[in-house]
Amino acid sequence: MASQRFKRGLIAATAVAAAAVGITPVPANAQPTNQSDALKKYNELAEQATKLNEELLRAQEQQTAKQAELDKANADLAQATKSGEQARSDEEQFRGQVDKLTEASFEGARFNQLSALLVSDSQQDFLNRMSALGILAADNAEALEKLSAAVDTAEQSKKAASEAQAKAQQASDEAVKITEDVTKRKGELDKQIVEVKNVLNQLSNSDKATLKNPGDTSQPPVPAGAAGAALQFALDQRGDMYSYGATGPNLWDCSGLTMKSYAAAGVSIPRTSQGQAGAGRAVSRGEVTAGDLIIYNGGMHVGMAVDNGRVVHASTDGVPVKIVALEAPGSIYAMRRIAG
Repeated sequence: MASQRFKRGLIAATAVAAAAVGITPVPANAQPTNQSDALKKYNELAEQATKLNEELLRAQEQQTAKQAELDKANADLAQATKSGEQARSDEEQFRGQVDKLTEASFEGARFNQLSALLVSDSQQDFLNRMSALGILAADNAEALEKLSAAVDTAEQSKKAASEAQAKAQQASDEAVKITEDVTKRKGELDKQIVEVKNVLNQLSNSDKATLKNPGDTSQPPVPAGAAGAALQFALDQRGDMYSYGATGPNLWDCSGLTMKSYAAAGVSIPRTSQGQAGAGRAVSRGEVTAGDLIIYNGGMHVGMAVDNGRVVHASTDGVPVKIVALEAPGSIYAMRRIAG
């Protein structure tokens, strides 16, 4: 794609420019060992912002899930209410039929075989009366059966509606709490981002160049299949900058990049790095291969393995998507194979 060729060309140009002004490329590790105090402070603040960003994303996922639960509870309540109304209508209808048959019985419509015989004028009249007696009894039994079933249905619907109402109320209360939590975390993250950017703007040109170093700009081999397609997508984003909560197309956070990379390969994975830590299946350090997800720092960061020794990741504000050593982003929390 032209846009991807442009990105790769831009990366290469940046690397050449860095060499031209005498900037030594940063080794493929987390941070250079000779950081300035300002750069150390920046990295600390950025790490705190990354944590807040992950917590916000998790809260937003919970908010979405709780809203879906609330919507289902409200739908169940509406259905239970509708069923209850129908059951009560049926109950009234069948109760009316039973009442009419009961009234007819009191008026002498229900009589035994002897009384039918005594009042009959002929054998045919007797047969007609017996037939009417049977029909009346059958109608009465059917009406009573329908009435009993309608009463049971009405009671069940009433109970279901009550339970659905309770679930809907609980889901609504929890949704409100989660929404408040999301708002709070968003405010905390916004404040932290402002502080991070302020420190970033105050860094020396040398420190800024260190952060913007493009890393390895070569084209590593990628395997066939979904893992390879995902890895190629991630590699094609090298040079794009980091942005908290971003999922592309030209700005990314760590889990946004890995999620969209696998989406491009036709595989759906969770939005957050914590969620991605439970996706696929676990692999050992020695088994790590291209396309595996490497989750760091207790589930707060994620990158994608380029091979057994490197990952491509979106690290933090002011730093482009790039390849680094696999252990560089921090302590490994989980290693997951999504495809293959």
